[in-house]
Amino acid sequence: MADLRQQLEQLLTGRVCFMGSGNVEYGDDAFGVRLAEALTGAGVPDVIIAGTAPDRWIGQLAAFDHVVFLDAIEFGGAPGDAIFLDSPEMASRFPQISTHKISLSLLAQWVEASGKTKAWLLGTQPESLCARQAITPAVCKTVDLLCELISTSQAGTATPDPGANTLGTLAEVNV
Repeated sequence: MADLRQQLEQLLTGRVCFMGSGNVEYGDDAFGVRLAEALTGAGVPDVIIAGTAPDRWIGQLAAFDHVVFLDAIEFGGAPGDAIFLDSPEMASRFPQISTHKISLSLLAQWVEASGKTKAWLLGTQPESLCARQAITPAVCKTVDLLCELISTSQAGTATPDPGANTLGTLAEVNV
């Protein structure tokens, strides 16, 4: 199993867009939006907070080398576990099933149709998707850890502050 930090550092070359999707009114479904907000606050460039309509941004994504969808994904892990998939893996694991107007695997196909841009999914296993509930502590911790990982990788720093939380507390999933 490859380390998520290494995978992201290899990915974060060229121009990368992080797109946060999800519904902030449904608990952990807010993961993608909250991570996108955290990345924006950390100074990561090219972050889109798409909410429940990531398809509205499709025309702007061709300018990037990589598009990383950020979303809560039911994949059978423990709450807060992370998963990182390329577009063929998205299509095979989550074919046309989505809580959004259009599935992320179909969006990934559209993004990659030009042959220039590569699509990815960085997701977390939700604990609760109940209406009018806040994001759970497990997923909130994942947001913080992934924000740190991505922002330090974007800054060219492979190792975060030794006193800070490390990604080692996440289950690093690569299927």
